[in-house]
Amino acid sequence: MNRRTFIKRLLAAGVLTAAAAGGVWKYVFNRESGTGGGVSVLGRDRGESVVLGNKNDSSGALLSFMIVSDLHINSGIAYPSENFRRALDDMTDFESKVEAILITGDVTESATDKDYEEFRKILKGYKLPPIHANMGNHDYYNIWISKDGAWSKETMPNGKSDAGSRQAFMKQFQLDKPYSEATLNGYQVLLLSQETYVQEKPDVSEGAWYSDEQLAWLKERLAARKDDKPVFVMIHQPLPAVGQNGGSHSLIRAKEFREILKPHSNVFLFSGHTHQDFQNGRAHYVKETFHWFHNSSVGRVLNAQYRPYRENVAQGLYVQVFADKIVLRGREFIGRTWIKEADWTVPLAKQGAAGKA
Repeated sequence: MNRRTFIKRLLAAGVLTAAAAGGVWKYVFNRESGTGGGVSVLGRDRGESVVLGNKNDSSGALLSFMIVSDLHINSGIAYPSENFRRALDDMTDFESKVEAILITGDVTESATDKDYEEFRKILKGYKLPPIHANMGNHDYYNIWISKDGAWSKETMPNGKSDAGSRQAFMKQFQLDKPYSEATLNGYQVLLLSQETYVQEKPDVSEGAWYSDEQLAWLKERLAARKDDKPVFVMIHQPLPAVGQNGGSHSLIRAKEFREILKPHSNVFLFSGHTHQDFQNGRAHYVKETFHWFHNSSVGRVLNAQYRPYRENVAQGLYVQVFADKIVLRGREFIGRTWIKEADWTVPLAKQGAAGKA
């Protein structure tokens, strides 16, 4: 069975969701020169800032950014790339500012060299603001791909390794670890990453395993906050039910993760992986001691039964930060419309209200 046939069968079964987390990449391409860079961002070194959309945005937002998830860029199938281009086209012509783009996992379909080449090819056509990304389960899928580009479960790991997938992702995004931190206009963004997959640790399946080191890092970075400004935490696989640890397709050490977030106010958590259409009737905002938002997908939008059912749809989440609130709106990029079912305004907790919002 070749790779394309396998993917089509998974789509028919509604299986291809996603998983990811952690890491920060800054990447800007210049449309004229076609050049790009990692941490030393083109333009920033000259004191310039790249902003998409309306640079004269009068909304008063202190920070505006877009979160996209589950791109599934695939060198063998065209529509995920086209969906991502149309999302970037929409952001370029946006009615308000887009000062950064966050990708919460499954950047690629199978993390092959050709998938990453396709991703770079897309970006080369744009002048973009900083892009920050974390790692998804599909970004480990190179172990399933044989040397001739076919899906081959029988010969897994096909001469590849989970360590090799991590290195490929970190090289692409100029990282020294698969999880990292970004600062956007003075606001903290923490991106967590699945740190292993089935070649190294078969029992994790499609779940997100975070090491002691990564969880200690998360705890330390939250404890270092000097105020109650909102902090944005990015994961890929969603959390299981409260009081439980997760398994396949969820965050495995979930009880510890929730305990780390609990003492802190104004924590906004974003997950991907499930590809759920903002208009399919499922809850996309869950309030615990933190505010948790389930994003949709650019590459493949699914219904509540985890099946693709609408063509020409690519969705993401636009976030605007104000002094007293966060405004979040779902965006349908291809139709260039706001999604009324995904429209939230969350008041920020006042000083000293840790663990309550």
